[in-house]
Amino acid sequence: MGELPNQIVQGVLVGGLYAMYAMGLSLSVGVMRFVNIAHGDLIVLISFLILTLIHATGMGALPATLIALPIAFAGGYLLQRFLLQRVLGKGVLPIILVTFGLSIIIQNGLLGVFGADTRRVSGGGIETATLKIGGGINVGVLPLVIFLGAIAMVMALDWLLYRTRLGARIRAVSDDPATANLVGLPSARVYATAMGIVGVTIAISAGFMSIWTNFDPTAGPSRLLIAFEAVVLGGLGSLWGTLVGGIIIGVAQALGAQIDVGWQLLAGHIAFLVIFLARPEGLFPKY
Repeated sequence: MGELPNQIVQGVLVGGLYAMYAMGLSLSVGVMRFVNIAHGDLIVLISFLILTLIHATGMGALPATLIALPIAFAGGYLLQRFLLQRVLGKGVLPIILVTFGLSIIIQNGLLGVFGADTRRVSGGGIETATLKIGGGINVGVLPLVIFLGAIAMVMALDWLLYRTRLGARIRAVSDDPATANLVGLPSARVYATAMGIVGVTIAISAGFMSIWTNFDPTAGPSRLLIAFEAVVLGGLGSLWGTLVGGIIIGVAQALGAQIDVGWQLLAGHIAFLVIFLARPEGLFPKY
């Protein structure tokens, strides 16, 4: 039992990365009212972009991620403006089919360019640095940075959505696009800007993911599943709830691994199912 507190702490820290995966999806579901099936594949795509920048220029992971941020914003903006906007508001099925098709294109494109081998980005000494808290608990510096980054991301997005004029426009368009258009708010442009912000969250999570864990062209669906579970657990539209949802999944996986390694992923899914059956609306729903 001496390992139990340490495993719970590790699960909480892993939950920070899961929350990063889910933050952009939370915006998509809570603001634009659609589930982007290609969300996990976009995370993997940006991870390969970061990897390519590092190999092409010799720069470190941090500069490569910073360069990827505006690229991801522009990509999200253009994706929404010229593709997703065409099917938005036309029912659930069209957006699912379009984003599913996008997922297949990304996966096969990455397989064609990079092959099926797993990759990882070197983060230097931060990968192995640890802090000894006491009581047998050791905290990795990288997981701690990621967890604090997840909290900072939630705070930044919450401020953007509820304390700025842009956030007010995004929420107004989300509530009633037709009325927003009537009063002079161009819903298509606002949605595109929101998707650009989603792209930035994807790039940040991709930068951290590429250092912490291996990835390959087919890793997107597993990231999507974790992100979706975290969003649903937290409650639609709740960014802080998404963080809590990610932590719950991370802790459940850590406890499952204590029973058997094969239970690690399964325990997270079981925790999701149990909580979903008890509270289908999520723990902290806003909508």
